[in-house]
Amino acid sequence: MAVKISPALLAALFAGYRGEFQKAFSEAAPQWSRVATLVPSTTASNIYAWLGQFPTLREWIGPRVLKEMASGDYTIVNKLFESTVGVPRTAVEDDQAGLFVPMFNEMGRAAAYHPDHLVFSLLSLGFGNKCYDGQNFFDTEHPVYPDVAREGTPELVSNMDFPSTNEGPTWYLIDDTRALKPIIFQERTKPELESKTNPANSDHVFDHDEYVHGIRYRCAAGFGLWQLAYASRQPLEPEFYGSARAAMQSFKADGGRPLKPNPATLVVPPQLEAQALRLVAKDENGGNPWAGTAKVLVCTDLVEWRPNP
Repeated sequence: MAVKISPALLAALFAGYRGEFQKAFSEAAPQWSRVATLVPSTTASNIYAWLGQFPTLREWIGPRVLKEMASGDYTIVNKLFESTVGVPRTAVEDDQAGLFVPMFNEMGRAAAYHPDHLVFSLLSLGFGNKCYDGQNFFDTEHPVYPDVAREGTPELVSNMDFPSTNEGPTWYLIDDTRALKPIIFQERTKPELESKTNPANSDHVFDHDEYVHGIRYRCAAGFGLWQLAYASRQPLEPEFYGSARAAMQSFKADGGRPLKPNPATLVVPPQLEAQALRLVAKDENGGNPWAGTAKVLVCTDLVEWRPNP
């Protein structure tokens, strides 16, 4: 016997789908916050004019000295994302709507992990995308000026080690101990699950005999401070791990003040997981100088960037 479809039935059905969506969303454990700072957004885009301006204290002699913002503003524009599925009206009519519950569970999971995809993909693509100083986020020529006013001839600083002879996977050192992390995750709206179930006001329902449910999400990812990240395609061995840490810890702000980055997280693709864990593991004899120097973050969202030939 066919189920009589009523607004109350559809409302209850959608409430169940929404509950399954929210359940999966809340149970997910995304990793993006390990390397990115959440910045709420209230407009179409956010301007980060303050990137690169590191506050310092000076002896107060005479009037205060106002530090000007950088002239080159870095802007992150929010993007609109969606995912839409349909539930046949016949499935509801035949009391088979429960078969679609796992699909809404997956939608909730996908919404929760979407920031992971944005953040870690951007981290991987930092070798070909510019940050606030006009250089690629991972670059060999980041300008660091001898004066806080950014005057004089800058020193060119590298936050990457890509030997021409090594095509191995890339690993990253990240300072995740500060309020601002290397990547910015900008969120304009939270993921929303919306539904069209009334044939009277939905052409799709009327024309296709199908109830439509979809996610709407506005957000974006962009670059924070390059000084808080270091990328290497050298073998993940003690020698190169140590040199990467030393290079990163030597980064300075304009004017020469040490920034004191803390390379506390080692981000690796799955194929480097075993090497990374051995590298920072404690041993019984205490002979590993790198034991406990970083937390290992294994990320499946990393992609390998290669320059255009």
